[in-house]
Amino acid sequence: MEYRRLGASGLRVPALSFGAGTFGGRGPLFGAWGNTGAREARRLVDICLDAGVTMFDTADVYSGGASEEVLGEAIKGRRDRVLVSTKTSLPMGDGPGDAGSSRSRLITACEDALRRLGVDHIDLFQLHAFDAGTPIEEVLSALDDLVRAGKVRYLGVSNFSGWQAMKSLAIADGHGHPRYVAHQVYYSLIGRDYEWELMPLGLDQGLGALVWSPLGWGRLTGGVRRGQPLPAGSRLHRTADYGPPVEDEHLYRVVDALDEVAQETGRTIPQIAINWLLQRPTVSSVIIGARNEEQLRQNLGAVGWALTPDQMAKLNAASNRPAPYPYFPYQRQEGFARLNPPVADRTPPTAA
Repeated sequence: MEYRRLGASGLRVPALSFGAGTFGGRGPLFGAWGNTGAREARRLVDICLDAGVTMFDTADVYSGGASEEVLGEAIKGRRDRVLVSTKTSLPMGDGPGDAGSSRSRLITACEDALRRLGVDHIDLFQLHAFDAGTPIEEVLSALDDLVRAGKVRYLGVSNFSGWQAMKSLAIADGHGHPRYVAHQVYYSLIGRDYEWELMPLGLDQGLGALVWSPLGWGRLTGGVRRGQPLPAGSRLHRTADYGPPVEDEHLYRVVDALDEVAQETGRTIPQIAINWLLQRPTVSSVIIGARNEEQLRQNLGAVGWALTPDQMAKLNAASNRPAPYPYFPYQRQEGFARLNPPVADRTPPTAA
């Protein structure tokens, strides 16, 4: 397994991390993701550790806390071998204090996560969404207190816009608070919006990308194809409306290119899609999920090899979309392009 620095921090994380969203299986969304219990979860953690996957990502909102509980059972007795990442801020109930990033909510959420996970500290504590109703100074002060208390080691965010992340980092610098070092983002061959604003921000400010849904919300598994019905066992039957949208023809064009590369490499479509991400700038780790051992072992096959420059170019061309304003001039006008070369074409950071 390759290990990379998490953003500008000193923490080294595996190129692949394991997402525990399939643990617990409660509710309409997370129940459709999976219903892995403690015994099977421990087996999946065994396989991950054998492969060098040492970071496990969850959130309080996953199955209403059940994901954290199952993950806690699965890592029991080997806390020194794993990195635990969890998130908070999304609603956990209907009460006035059950959502957001207020001081009260963050402290309570951290304590609850520590209890459910059965650990004395969280390696990476992330805000699952930006809370526009709480002053950023209050958020950062509360997180600073958690770090100083030894309950949290590193801080990150998820699903922030560029200005939200940049303003938070500037305020952290101004007040001497710990900086965010990670940004958990949606990024895939059929969802490259991350590249226009958040990727340049990540390079400039030292935010390492932790990629969620690298297979485009289950659309890049190899089962979704032009002219064929959706496979009967696909979770997209129940979860498609929850995830990032994609136009059918764009999806099929990317899958066609993946098929070509699969023929050249002998690799599966999911392995190729994940390997492409691992060669992109700012990506510290790609979070893989699995409902069973077979899926996990297939995803683990995404490392230990690399797509060629020609294969990367083929996938880039098939997945490329017109840039939104104000970025499209950079693509079309030489003067803009000279001043603002495409960040996504720069050489990714080397492994640490």
